Amino acid sequence: METNGQDPRTSNRHYSAAYYLSAYRARELTPTQVITGLLDQISAKRNHSVAFLQIIPEKVLAAAEASTARYKAANPLGPLDGVPVAVKDELDLDGYDKSLGSPIDFTSKAGGTSWCVKNWEDAGAIIVGKLNMHELGLDTTNNNPTKGTPPNPHNPAYYTGGSSGGSAYAVSSGLIPIALGADGGGSIRIPSAYCGLYGLKPSHGRISVSPTTSLAASCGVVGPMASNMDDLELAYSILATPDPSNPVSLLFNSPSISTLSSSSTSIPRKERRRKILGVYKPWLSHPACDAALDHYTSLGYEVIPISLPYLHEAQLAHALTILTEISTGVPSSSLASLTPSNKILLSVGAQTPARDFLLAQKMRNMLMQHLSWLWTEHPGMLIVSPTTPNEGWRVEKGDLEKGVSDANMSVRSMRYVWLANFTGCPALSIPVGMGEGGIPFGMMAMGEWGDEEGLMEWGRVGEEWVWREGEEKVVRAKGWEDAGGWIKG
Repeated sequence: METNGQDPRTSNRHYSAAYYLSAYRARELTPTQVITGLLDQISAKRNHSVAFLQIIPEKVLAAAEASTARYKAANPLGPLDGVPVAVKDELDLDGYDKSLGSPIDFTSKAGGTSWCVKNWEDAGAIIVGKLNMHELGLDTTNNNPTKGTPPNPHNPAYYTGGSSGGSAYAVSSGLIPIALGADGGGSIRIPSAYCGLYGLKPSHGRISVSPTTSLAASCGVVGPMASNMDDLELAYSILATPDPSNPVSLLFNSPSISTLSSSSTSIPRKERRRKILGVYKPWLSHPACDAALDHYTSLGYEVIPISLPYLHEAQLAHALTILTEISTGVPSSSLASLTPSNKILLSVGAQTPARDFLLAQKMRNMLMQHLSWLWTEHPGMLIVSPTTPNEGWRVEKGDLEKGVSDANMSVRSMRYVWLANFTGCPALSIPVGMGEGGIPFGMMAMGEWGDEEGLMEWGRVGEEWVWREGEEKVVRAKGWEDAGGWIKG
């Protein structure tokens, strides 16, 4: 059985949603077989189980049996029916607890499921459970002494990245093809880069999480993470269905992406005005990105220099904003239960003067005006950079037991990603090479508000280049599980 035109048993690719769909239709597998094998595999290995904060087997198996019945009746709901997925613990899922990776109980008293997750359920996806995350999403390692720290499947001496580290682990290790992450300061894109995945941070407000309340209301969004672009597009197209109860979500049209297209990505599927990649030269300093840009230019993309003002000051303004927002959602009486680093961060965030917060928003407005001018001058432009300047983040002695606090490294890892959060723009991270310690290296593009389709087009071109047969520039994780083997075994 093949996926994305490549057999995972003889290539570096993963099993995809298309693989499961094809196997179900051919009656080679059933969703019940897949989920039974998956649950056994997760419970059998500590590395797998630590990526999940909660699984309710009876709910998961009931969903699998319902999907199996639909395939038996030749009436599946669509291309996501029966596909195993999981969601970060920032989302609400009826019947599940919510802790945001902390000792604090954030479970909604009203119950219910976040709109975007419900969309997946309605499409037949099987939600395997809630995924691990950095405590309260407040750093980029996913080090979590309280709930456990999933290792990077490429090299356990390195972090997965965070705060959506459980999502990254579950996909990179081959347990599931798609996961839902959340991103307030790179928390989808950083772990995607460290784990060799495709991760989309959508336009602010495009994917509704109602009735869930975000701790980082003006910076945070949710988005899909996947091992290939087909799955990323499929997941996004369902997640981003406009929510009638959410006026911001209704400002966006339903995604117009042609999901699971088999056409060549060398020629964009939809003609755009111009194919322009904007480069802020101080940000572009990695050979893998240079090689990727050469490939894009060979296909007719034009690379132009751009300016981005006040980046140092604006990154501080983003940090001030998100820390202040999160601190307002965490009761002061609960601070004692948190890790030492988060006690400090939230205590600082709670002391932000109103004047400083307003000044930070003026900085945000100025940056948004500058970006608007750039896109007026260069319609359709994508701003490209590495996803992170560093090639992964190594686990140091004592980190897993005591936690880690390295403000300089945290700020450095977010050097390129925060801008999309602070301005609300969509951004996509794709793998383009391998770095130190066998950790993948990511490249990122940021588009104009609402231009997820342009990012997907760009991502497909990069995917075709990276995984070109015989020239794979990114390898599959050493900790990858052959799902095709253990499901049938």
